[in-house]
Amino acid sequence: MGTYYAKPGEVEREWLLIDAEDQVLGRLATRAAHILKGKHKPQYTPHVDVGDFVVVINADKIRLTGNKAAQKSYFRHSGYPGGLKEESFERAMERHPERVIERAVKGMLPKNTLGRAQGKKLKVYAGSEHPHEAQKPRKIELEA
Repeated sequence: MGTYYAKPGEVEREWLLIDAEDQVLGRLATRAAHILKGKHKPQYTPHVDVGDFVVVINADKIRLTGNKAAQKSYFRHSGYPGGLKEESFERAMERHPERVIERAVKGMLPKNTLGRAQGKKLKVYAGSEHPHEAQKPRKIELEA
């Protein structure tokens, strides 16, 4: 009996829908990363992208626990001297709530070519509307 490894051509992908309304950011992000990696499937193979597509709606209604909403900040650097930029969580949610979830999920994926491919299967939308109705995404419930 040999070990089974999934081949890229034989992977069947599903579209899953997650409603982010009143969900905790980190818990939603771990669940989404788990699905994107394919760890919920019995044919999970670490070096093959076997994960499903994830559509997250209502990203503007996500929440943080405790005092993090006031304290959390995001940093980026332009590469030039003095080019460090800081943005608070509240400001980021005003400007682009989708990127908050995208950044949380992509931080939980591998930092290589496979992780970038898995990250492309994440679709995040601020409102309840999304353009993926034709794929018939199956709604999954997260623990509140």
